[in-house]
Amino acid sequence: MTSSNQLNENLEQILQTFAEKYIANYQQTHNGLPSIEKDEEWPSPCEQGTKEEGTTELPEVFWQPAAINENEQLSFENVESALELTLHKDIKSYFTSFYSESLDALCTEGGLSLLFAWNKNDFERLQENLIGHILMKRRLKQQETIFFAVTDEEDIIISMDNATGEIWVERVGCKPHKKLSDSLAQFISQLTPVAK
Repeated sequence: MTSSNQLNENLEQILQTFAEKYIANYQQTHNGLPSIEKDEEWPSPCEQGTKEEGTTELPEVFWQPAAINENEQLSFENVESALELTLHKDIKSYFTSFYSESLDALCTEGGLSLLFAWNKNDFERLQENLIGHILMKRRLKQQETIFFAVTDEEDIIISMDNATGEIWVERVGCKPHKKLSDSLAQFISQLTPVAK
C-alpha cells in the first residue's frame, strides 16, 4: 500500500497521469482533442492547432494540458507576502505543474472540474482570486482554505485546508463541511476523468 508521504512526493506525477488519462478518455470518446473558442488575446501553450473552418460558427482551437516552462518561474511569493501566509506546498505544486483548461472528473461526491491556469496572465488572475478567497475566510473567522475545483452545484467548491493539506467540500462563504481526503495527491489519485 502507498503511504501518504509517497503520495505527496508524487503529486506532480499523479497530476500528470490524471491529465494523460483525461486526454486519452476524451480522444476515445470524441475522436480528437478537446477544443475551446479561440481568443487571439488569450493565447496558451495548451493550444494544439485550430479546428477546420466550417465545423463551428466561431473559430475553435484544440488543446491539451501543457507543462509549464521552468523559465517562467511561476511563484506564489507575492500572494504569500501579501497575506503574510505560507501556502501549502501541495497547492503550489498543483497550480504550477501545467497549464490547462479545467479537467472534468468524478469523485465519490459526484462531478467536479479541476481548475488550472490557461496561461501566465490567467495564473496572475488565479492568484488574485485566491487572495480574495483567503481574505473572505479571515473576515468570517474561518480556517484558511484554498479552492482548486468547482462542483456541479454552483456554490459548492473543493478546497484544501492550508494548515493540514486535507481536502474538503465547502459551500462558498461557509466552513468546510465534509472531508474527502487526507491529501491532494490521494484525492487526485482517486478521481475518474470524464470527457464531456
